Amino acid sequence: MPGLVIVGTQWGDEGKGKVTDLLAKDASAIVRFQGGNNAGHTIVHDGEEYKFHLIPSGILHEDKYCVIGNGVVVDPRVLLEEIEGLHKAGVSASNLRVSSNAHLIMPYHVLVDAAEELKLGKLSIGTTRRGIGPAYADKAYRIGIRVQDLLDEKILRKKIMAALEHKKKSLQELAVRRRKLHKEAEPDEEIQIDDRLDLHTITEQYLSYGHRLEPYIADTARLCWNELDAGNKVIFEGAQAALLDLDHGTYPFVTSSNPIAGAACVGAGVGPTDIGEVWGIVKAYSTRVGSGPFPTELFDEVGEHMSDRGHEFGTTTGRRRRCGWLDLVALRYAVRLNRLSHLAMTKLDVLSGLETIKVAVRYRSKEGALLEDFPYHQTILHNATPEYVDLPGFSEDITGCRSEEDLPPAAREYIAFISEFVGVPISLVGVGPGREEVVWVEDRG
Repeated sequence: MPGLVIVGTQWGDEGKGKVTDLLAKDASAIVRFQGGNNAGHTIVHDGEEYKFHLIPSGILHEDKYCVIGNGVVVDPRVLLEEIEGLHKAGVSASNLRVSSNAHLIMPYHVLVDAAEELKLGKLSIGTTRRGIGPAYADKAYRIGIRVQDLLDEKILRKKIMAALEHKKKSLQELAVRRRKLHKEAEPDEEIQIDDRLDLHTITEQYLSYGHRLEPYIADTARLCWNELDAGNKVIFEGAQAALLDLDHGTYPFVTSSNPIAGAACVGAGVGPTDIGEVWGIVKAYSTRVGSGPFPTELFDEVGEHMSDRGHEFGTTTGRRRRCGWLDLVALRYAVRLNRLSHLAMTKLDVLSGLETIKVAVRYRSKEGALLEDFPYHQTILHNATPEYVDLPGFSEDITGCRSEEDLPPAAREYIAFISEFVGVPISLVGVGPGREEVVWVEDRG
């Protein structure tokens, strides 16, 4: 079972790209299996910083396949911009493969996304407005357009025509509602029905994208089968994280796909028995972008410390992330949901300088009930108060640590407490942003 899945265990932004890049050295293929360009990951490689949204982290390993699976929704303009950016940086994208079955984000998806967010007003979910949700909705509604359609002008034109008939009406209705709800809104917030919804314009634009992407389009499921059947390791890389899962996350404040380990099989086209290991990535504290419940969120100088030291701004949106203590109730939920075999902790160095480090080990409901498990009822979670255990902090600069013994005793105690509480070994600890700034931890299982 040479398949290895990497997933986030919180609300995203855990540093999955760095861990994927590290583990990729032993793999023959790295496969992104869900999400779209609402994801973002930053990798520091040989002193250079790379930011990706669609292209999997493994692209920096030119001897390995780098795959965008069928479960991803692809904005071809964004993908081509990333490929061009790699070329300018002297990195080849010849190892990139894009599933012919992946669905496309169209211009009208972006318009619908923005219109829906504006319509919701204070109830806004906080999407990135990249068209991800509407693209997945069209996929389920069976009016989606796939990557392979870029290679057939007749089919592409027919599919766009069918989609536009529905979208123009929907957007006009949303625009009317939006004007009623936001009479004094800024002009640039208006939803414009312009040439972005013109059949000929869209068809010609997307045909040109197809010509440029054709060398990368492939039967990626078969590619994965071939590698797995040959005994080669394949890494399946998720975007976002468990608590943003459409079915198991903090709905409706979630993403539009399933970023948990089980979705790797669907989003890449492999079988469950192809998966041998599941690595979960956890930040040493908690962050969240956008709306939704966040029991351990901090509004004090400690939260500011985490935000400033951790440079907590979204790779995709630039939005400042909400910060808080590590939530072990939520982490234990993610561990079981994904059946993790390993944890990798990132950004432990950010906690340096704190006299005391808190971790949430249970919640208390509004009525006073003690909650040991992650609440299944959203109302309970929204009103839950975390209860903490205090652990000793550390002041040492740990960015130079390269072995477990190099870490301060308090840092080692923090790692051990978390591992014991959730029942999974923490095998890797990030102590800085660089690829080499990690500590491998001995598994004493």
